[in-house]
Amino acid sequence: MSSRIRSGITVAVVLALSGVLFTVSAQLSSGDESRHAEDLSAVVAEEADRVDALTEQVAALDAEIQALSEAVPGDVPRRSAELRSEEGVVSGAWPVEGPGMRVALEDAPSSSLAIENVTADDLVVHQQDVQHVINALWAGGAEAMTLQGERVTPTSAFRCSGNIMLLHGKVFSPPYVVEAVGDPDRLQSALDSSPGVAIYQDYVDWIDLGYAAEPLDRIEIPAASGGQDVQFADVPDGTDVFS
Repeated sequence: MSSRIRSGITVAVVLALSGVLFTVSAQLSSGDESRHAEDLSAVVAEEADRVDALTEQVAALDAEIQALSEAVPGDVPRRSAELRSEEGVVSGAWPVEGPGMRVALEDAPSSSLAIENVTADDLVVHQQDVQHVINALWAGGAEAMTLQGERVTPTSAFRCSGNIMLLHGKVFSPPYVVEAVGDPDRLQSALDSSPGVAIYQDYVDWIDLGYAAEPLDRIEIPAASGGQDVQFADVPDGTDVFS
């Protein structure tokens, strides 16, 4: 058992000043299939102090965008309310609520080191483990999601080092909690059919890593609290934006 390895539209405000923020897809790429820890001490030291300042800049830019939007002449084609709603959900600009699933991952107890062939690295929830859960929930039709209470958007990224996680410039410790709004049966089925989640659950049985998945009648997903680190977006030629 010890030889088995666990694997890893409305465009919102530009965070152009934050060139060192990570950029990945909402699927949070499945990444390397091997287990490993990443050293984030330098990144944490450089980035943690910037979060508050950048958030204030985002709020100011949001206000400027709102003022400019209100100044647009009334005869300019506008998007339908349905399209605006869909874009707001995808971009993270709008809050979402409804039934869904909560999944929690926790480090194994240190006493599991007494098990033959177990190393300290085996006891830690790794980035790949969280990625497998998130990707499975997206595949199961999740409409919106949070990780550690932070809204997951198309530009969200996280990195794990040992038993800490860096997400949106903030540092978190386990348990790592993912909440997703969607059909609970479909979400559970997607978790059950994920090979990466299955391997993690093998380790749950072997060394007592923590894993809990429960359906919930109502989950409140907040809007994203910060801007997104994209510089611009282009609509492909021929695209009908306002239909």
